[in-house]
Parts: sequence; structure tokens; C-alpha cells
Amino acid sequence: MKKWLAAVLMITVLIIAGCSNDSGGVSTDNSTIQKVLKEKKLVIGMSPGYFPFDMKDPNGDFVGYDVDTANALGEALGVKVEYKQFTFDGLIPALQTGEVDMIFAGMTIRGDRALAVSFANPYFQTGQAVMVPGSDTKSKTWQDLDVKGNKIAVGIGTTGALLAKDVFKNAEILDFEEFPSAAAAMAQGEADAVVYDEPAIAVWKLRNEDAVTQLEGLISTENLGIAIKKNDFETIQWVNSFLSSYLGSPTELASHAKWFESSDWLDEVVDE
Repeated sequence: MKKWLAAVLMITVLIIAGCSNDSGGVSTDNSTIQKVLKEKKLVIGMSPGYFPFDMKDPNGDFVGYDVDTANALGEALGVKVEYKQFTFDGLIPALQTGEVDMIFAGMTIRGDRALAVSFANPYFQTGQAVMVPGSDTKSKTWQDLDVKGNKIAVGIGTTGALLAKDVFKNAEILDFEEFPSAAAAMAQGEADAVVYDEPAIAVWKLRNEDAVTQLEGLISTENLGIAIKKNDFETIQWVNSFLSSYLGSPTELASHAKWFESSDWLDEVVDE
């Protein structure tokens, strides 16, 4: 870990030094990286409940793949990492008003969001999947669910919500604050299916075994990105440099194995 961390720190110094001159480098005015280095603190916006990316343990501490990534980023900068919790649709406004410095929330890179924030390079690829009750033995694809009278639960403001409202022409779409709420509604018979990111549905399936079924195939594929203040080019450049060193490193591979290749942690987190 020390080798890639030293490399990232060196990149940081070189970028900041280069950006601070007057010879046409990227402007550091209003730069998040400069602010973070000055205050020795990086404030991350999260929306717990997105398994296995953003969760909380029984002590109220943030855990998950995104948390590991954000902590590694903070370590590379040599600053303390602080987490603030929001509903998913409250994250971008929090970034725009400066309440947080970055968003780590399994956020899909989309054109409409890119009008409000900027994204670093993708750090994870996933897609939208469909989950139905285990008692549903008839539905094989999402198209089977698109009939009048069916209700599809989604997390408000998520890519799954937008996609469901676009592709389901006959079924009713129900908005819930977060994925666990949508899944709970389905379990209670208030919805016939849930549309959400595949990793979270896969984990929910692990936790609930035969109570739920994930339909085969994905409705879409998409890239997840770290959201940064709009047009903060210095910070985007630095985060991209960090990701190029972090992704595939022993630290990241260990994090990926823990959260995506094992279920040992399931009893160590709580639903939000």
C-alpha cells in the first residue's frame, strides 16, 4: 500500500504545484482539493442503505466499499475523512451548497447529473436489476411484470427510478426514500418488484435467501462515479490520478473481495 500511496502523494504535489502557476495551468480558484488540504479534512456525502457500497454498523459508523475507497483517498491526501448522511436525492444539493466536498454513494454517471456536478472517471460498473418475491414463480423477465395492476418499487432519485418510469408502460411505479424501504414494501406485499442496482439486489438476496428472487439479466448497464463540484478541474484531475493508482491495487482488491465476494460482513451492518 505504501508504494502506491507515495506515488499518489507525489502526483498530488506535482499537480497542485503545476496548477498554482500563471502559465496556463488549471485554475486552483475555489478548488476542493486546496480547501481540503488547508482544512485537513475531507467531508463525504453518503446515503447509507446501498449494499455493499454504503452502510452503517451497529455503532453508527459508515462501512462498505465506498467507505474503503473514500478512506484510502483521504489517506492519500493525509487528511481526516468525515461522513455526512443524506437521502439520495439530497446529496447533489449538499455538494452544490458546499456542505460536503465529494459524494461517494454508488452514483451512476448520467448526463442530467453532469449538468449539476462533475464526475471523476468511473470506479465501478454495474447495472439495473429486478427483484421479485420468492413466491413469484411466473415472472422471468422485467417485461413479464409490465402489466396493469402491478406495482414496481424504486428508490427516489435513483437511476433505477428513472429507468423504471421510462420502460414500464403499464405497471405503477412507487417511490421510496431508499432501497431498503422499497425492498421492505415488497416483502409486505405493497409492491410486486423492486428495480435497483444489481450489487445491492444480490446482497439483499444473500440476506433473505428464498424470500426474494433476482430475475435474470439486467435492464441496463452503467458506470458509477465520484461526484465533485461542477467544473472543479483540479480536483477531478487529482481524483482521476488517485483512482488510476488505487483501482487494482492490493488495498482495493482486498476491499472488493471483502464486500463482493464474501457474505461474512452481513451480520455486522444494519438496515437504514
